[in-house]
Amino acid sequence: MTVSVAAVLHSEWLKIRSVRASYGSLLAVLGVTLALTLLVHAVVGGPDAGTDPVYGAFQAVNYAQVAALAFGATAVSSEYAHGSLRVSLAAVPRRGLLYGSKVAVVAGAGLLVGTVTGFATFLVGQGFAGAEDRLGLADAGVPRACLGTGVYLMLMALLAAGLTFLLRSAVAVLSVLVPFILIASFVFGAGTDDDGGFAAYLPDRAGQQVLHQVPGGPLGAWGGVGVLALWAGGALLAGCVALRRRDA
Repeated sequence: MTVSVAAVLHSEWLKIRSVRASYGSLLAVLGVTLALTLLVHAVVGGPDAGTDPVYGAFQAVNYAQVAALAFGATAVSSEYAHGSLRVSLAAVPRRGLLYGSKVAVVAGAGLLVGTVTGFATFLVGQGFAGAEDRLGLADAGVPRACLGTGVYLMLMALLAAGLTFLLRSAVAVLSVLVPFILIASFVFGAGTDDDGGFAAYLPDRAGQQVLHQVPGGPLGAWGGVGVLALWAGGALLAGCVALRRRDA
């Protein structure tokens, strides 16, 4: 019996909804960003925008990305709990179809929630901003940053998903990725965006260029997203090879 693509996609979405860690992490992408945005405005009157007010409006995305990583990792790691992958492969013997459907659902959910997060965070934050500091949706860089938030968080989720297929453990993946994403930019040198140093090509530093009104460094806004996509694509390729070659 041939299993349709639509049926596999639906089953993968049901899996995510039935796993509290996955569904909770997905909802946390929006919840964490809005909560931190409100907290920053309530405590200190708003983020430190510096010379880039658009990036200042999206600073909470730095924390939402941890939830996005957790979503991608837990959406995949549930397959390796209690022999679930063997059941999945019995229902969908074509490993490529199973893998592609899982990736598509993670990407779609991450993009949708991430884009809603981008617009909601911006609108909520600007609702608290003073008249002289308030930005509008039509201001330079704002529409790109709102949409780019969705793309950025989706790619972070896919990066984690691919590595989880490779390592078979959400704990292992998050133990590597979270410190790497949060610390590596500082270890390799803050302020290297403008001179094209190695830190400019790290996943977070490159991808977050889309959140800036005036992107710095050699990549530009969507060039930085492209570099992040290469990181995510490499992880997904490694995960696909691992799924095809390993026993369940």
